[in-house]
Amino acid sequence: MNAGIAPAGGAILLAVLVFFFPATTTGVNTSAALARHADLSAFAELLATTGVAAELDRRSAITLLAVPNSVLRRVPFPSSADLADVIRYHILLQYLSPADLRQIPPAGRLVATLYQATGRAAADRGDVNLTRSASGVVSVRGVVLNFLFAAPYNVSVFAVDGVLVPSGLDLAAADGRPSPGVNVSEVLVNGGDFNVAAAMLAASGVAAELVEDQRGAGITVFVPSDESFSKVPRWGRLQGLPAEKKAALLRFHVLHCYYPLGSLESIVNPVQPTLATEGSGAGRFTLDIARANGSLAIDTGLVRASITRTVYDQNPVAVFAVSRVLLPKEIFGVVGGAAAPPAEAAAFPPEEAFAAAGPSPMGQASGGARSAEFFLGCCVVGILRLLLV
Repeated sequence: MNAGIAPAGGAILLAVLVFFFPATTTGVNTSAALARHADLSAFAELLATTGVAAELDRRSAITLLAVPNSVLRRVPFPSSADLADVIRYHILLQYLSPADLRQIPPAGRLVATLYQATGRAAADRGDVNLTRSASGVVSVRGVVLNFLFAAPYNVSVFAVDGVLVPSGLDLAAADGRPSPGVNVSEVLVNGGDFNVAAAMLAASGVAAELVEDQRGAGITVFVPSDESFSKVPRWGRLQGLPAEKKAALLRFHVLHCYYPLGSLESIVNPVQPTLATEGSGAGRFTLDIARANGSLAIDTGLVRASITRTVYDQNPVAVFAVSRVLLPKEIFGVVGGAAAPPAEAAAFPPEEAFAAAGPSPMGQASGGARSAEFFLGCCVVGILRLLLV
């Protein structure tokens, strides 16, 4: 009797489990997720036609950076193979809620994309760097994210106001048109706290050079804030520098290669040549870039600065704010015939530091001699007065 009941009991148990714990799929239904927003219909169609939507069937936690129809109409697209990678670059391989984005540190947060998972991206060029401004605006390479909706822990969707292009792909070039250069001075003005650097770049002509330098490997710019310029030590003041040295100083803040934040953090050779190196010879005007105390430090041999935030990151140009003006030893290493003081110890030029340190032993000796001469003179005057009385 018990043997006859067991199969029936098993069937009942199975039915109960199916009823209360229905089968779930681990994949993400992107069509259903985007269907409620008519302005994302073109992006949903691209997901389907490129085959990327099918790849998401194997993913259970993603963040979609969806491009609205109004933006897609303005953008030329490359061949179908490259187009699929562009779409994959808009899919982050982790679920991020608005609360998660509010926790992004000033220097940014690297997140892997579906394009990185293909293995076609060099190093970490398939990752994106999410940055958050002081006002709380979150962006990727200058493209702003706006939260739309989420199915918690499964998929979240953000609208973006531009198309993100992986490093190595150029939509304009694929369309047969030359890619316009980025005006770094304008980027700095829009950054809000870099007016001094923007004005110097424009006045020196270096801003125009940077447009040309973007071709090929791209550029990485380290830009001090206006406050950083106000805190330059006296021995490093820039007002008295001739024009060619000011231009060299500005080029010293630029690497002739595009490095997103993640690439800088994992850089193999910490000693990096700058644009100033190209005009002066190997081994000169180099920067030492390495991690220190949890952040990226940039050492010139005279000053050490840290990267404080990402100002702009769109291949082939990355712009990072730094805490200090980078002063090269090739310009400031010898001041007034003496070596310039090291990074934090220097507060004034060597000659002022010499005076502030108090009289030297030679100064004390000469002062003592003058005192002795004064005393003898007084004695002689006294004797003469006694003789004349």
